[in-house]
Amino acid sequence: MNVRENVSLKDFNTFGIDAKANRYTNITTLNDLKYILKTEAPKPIFILGGGSNMLLTNDIDALVFHINLKGTKILEETVNHAIVEAQAGENWHEFVLWCLENNLGGIENLSLIPGNIGTAPIQNIGAYGVELKDVFHSCNAINIKTQEIKTFSKLDCQFGYRESIFKRGLKSKYIITSVCLQLTKNNHKLQTDYGAITSELGRLKIENPSIKDVSKAVINIRQSKLPDPKQIGNSGSFFKNPIISKIQFEELKKDFPNAPHYIISETEIKIPAGWLIEIAGFKGKRFGNYGVHNKQALVLVNYGEALGEDIFKLAKLIQKTVLRLFDIKIETEVNII
Repeated sequence: MNVRENVSLKDFNTFGIDAKANRYTNITTLNDLKYILKTEAPKPIFILGGGSNMLLTNDIDALVFHINLKGTKILEETVNHAIVEAQAGENWHEFVLWCLENNLGGIENLSLIPGNIGTAPIQNIGAYGVELKDVFHSCNAINIKTQEIKTFSKLDCQFGYRESIFKRGLKSKYIITSVCLQLTKNNHKLQTDYGAITSELGRLKIENPSIKDVSKAVINIRQSKLPDPKQIGNSGSFFKNPIISKIQFEELKKDFPNAPHYIISETEIKIPAGWLIEIAGFKGKRFGNYGVHNKQALVLVNYGEALGEDIFKLAKLIQKTVLRLFDIKIETEVNII
């Protein structure tokens, strides 16, 4: 383990923003993590995982901890379920594929989500009707001040829509080191009625899908809509889908009777943020080296050498325009640094 100075983070964030880290270290063992936390405290630190859910608008004047803890294993098994532990530095999609190869179900709808295991609980990642909390068992995290390891249960994490206690009360207080999920070994409960999964399975001529089939359908859908960060810098969905009251939705329908929506409860309706942004006229709009993707309005992109602050200004313009046109506030899903 060594500490380097003035390191570019361009290759460590999926937006491809060329921000600099004042100091940088790559963490590959739990002992190294404990040691450097103890020796660096109380100096400022910055935790970096897969770099897929952040927009860097400035250089990082701190020691960047790049969490690269590796390893995946089955901890417990019953006839119907298995508890699987994955270390924080494991790539999320590669972990999904590992589970599929071992016939472990529950996260096939979360295929191709960028990022690493360690950040998945922070965001309560979700897609196509499934959220991490649906299969979450527990996670281990290290206290930054005391270096003590604590196990957090599902209840402890206080999961919400794209949030958890690690984004609120415990923000910057713990580093997640591993995550345990409870997955099915048989009688998998497939979720295929959200989005275009059913139609994609039909296009593939699959009548009785397996978990691998559902994953393939999700991958096809995502690849048809979302740009590959290796080709065009982006962080996936930049905004959360807003949840509005049923009364507000009825008002929206007066002007947009065919507005897409998902019923959350008797009083709440979820509206696709991408639809709002598209109707507002931003889909495919380009501003020099950055803009809004032409296939998915939820995705802001860096076409090359864009500044993070410019992309952030575009995000604020989109939020302001959507609020003015629809009286609906959309929040960023991406963390602004």
